[in-house]
Amino acid sequence: MKMKRLLPILLFLITTSIFAQQNRGDRHKKIKILKIAFITEKLDLTEDEAQKFWPIYNAFDERTSKIKFQDIRKIRYELRRDIETLSEEKANNLLNRFIEAENKLHNEKVQLVEKLRNVISAKKIILLKSAEEDFNKKMLEQYQKRRQQRMKKDRP
Repeated sequence: MKMKRLLPILLFLITTSIFAQQNRGDRHKKIKILKIAFITEKLDLTEDEAQKFWPIYNAFDERTSKIKFQDIRKIRYELRRDIETLSEEKANNLLNRFIEAENKLHNEKVQLVEKLRNVISAKKIILLKSAEEDFNKKMLEQYQKRRQQRMKKDRP
């Protein structure tokens, strides 16, 4: 019970210190650690569930990150770079690639749910989506706070 009270405070303190770090690699690792703690708490995973859940989830996260950061990011870069001179043929090609990447993401999510059904309850699978959204929202809020603080420091 005490751990559940301390975890949000610990998460806040670690999150604050993460954004003070300059090393992006360290920051990414620390955010991942925070995400694990956050999701574990929100789903109230038992030790046995956590041991089975995390390898499945981490593999999913790695595959979807590759899709997001390699495929989708590349498409968005090409769009921004060439938007003014984009031919209809090139636009169709980019659109098809984007749809393909989005379909890959969707398929990964479906596969995740199917794999997790053997590990955790349906309710916890649904809670996972909510926990991911809550975590991302908290990270964005922390980022925005840090950015505002930097802007205040930079103002004369």
